[in-house]
Amino acid sequence: MSVPADRRYGPATLPRARGPLSTAVIEALRRPPHDLPTDLGVGLDPADPIVDEDLQLTLFLCYELHYRGWLGVDESWEWQPTLLALRARCERVFEAALRRLVGAPSVPAAGVAAGLAELVAADDGPALAAQLQRRADLAQFREFVAHRSVYHLREADPHSWALPRLGGPAKAALVEIQTDEYGNGRLDRMHAELFRRTLDRLGLDTGYGAHVDVVPAVTLATNNLMSLFGLHRRLRGALLGHLAAFEMTSSLPNRRYGNGLRRLGFDEVATRFYDEHVEADAVHEQIAAHDMCGGLVRLEPALASDVLFGAAAGLAVDRLFAAHLLDSWADGRSSLRTPAPPDLPPTVSLVALPAVAPPSPPALV
Repeated sequence: MSVPADRRYGPATLPRARGPLSTAVIEALRRPPHDLPTDLGVGLDPADPIVDEDLQLTLFLCYELHYRGWLGVDESWEWQPTLLALRARCERVFEAALRRLVGAPSVPAAGVAAGLAELVAADDGPALAAQLQRRADLAQFREFVAHRSVYHLREADPHSWALPRLGGPAKAALVEIQTDEYGNGRLDRMHAELFRRTLDRLGLDTGYGAHVDVVPAVTLATNNLMSLFGLHRRLRGALLGHLAAFEMTSSLPNRRYGNGLRRLGFDEVATRFYDEHVEADAVHEQIAAHDMCGGLVRLEPALASDVLFGAAAGLAVDRLFAAHLLDSWADGRSSLRTPAPPDLPPTVSLVALPAVAPPSPPALV
């Protein structure tokens, strides 16, 4: 679904609120910058922060001010002190939940690259990629792509926050990875652009942030995790660990995603994003683990445990994301949510993406 150029690249429209905290932030962002109530978010203690709709949307609202911003929102909000204070309160709750989820991964004697390999080998998350390759129908595949659009339309940007915070071998390795992600400076080869073509082939809105309103908290959490790590210099090791785990677990799933689209009758334009990652990430895996993370820890040994924490947290939240999709589909319901009307409290229910006809099967020869 093609959209005007200004919508393709952002900023996105403010989403609808999902609770009292995100309501307060959205109402504030619609006005010129001003001080928020000093007690906003004080005592915040959701039962499960990683899947709490209000908390995760509030964080996403704050973080997006450091990316493309929000349509119609004064750019001075990016560094408004009381909004930053609220963000910090939310971050403390989110980071504490992540650390409870994964504990403190130990660094093996063989080093951080070996520790990353152990984490990846032990990852027993739900087989989402296999489901999409072999059994998912078109509606389910479109839901998956809508979820992932929140990240893939700004792919590589969160990890690029690490560049000015690194020097030496780790920085060189990260630049090598990011150069591929950004298409070596060619718009038509940027991974975000390749994904936009996949969205278009599937009949989905290609606008930046177009699907934020319909994805649940766990999807926002997979994105907020990267922003949390990227926007804090103290978490630079966790950010590189997250990227390493991402690259080390990407090649095979992307092959399966591409094959799933081919099974559904889609062409090479639709699958190119996934096909590109099969080859690129197989190379990036070694660079990320040995040159990037290994290079960082050789210069700053104290960051080894942070590297493994970032990798473990990324893998764990992705497992929660995959489980949400598979459980929803097994129950015969959508994995997406319906935003509530502005005058009603937020609710979660089924949502229908715009209809699209499946492609015609290829002609037999």
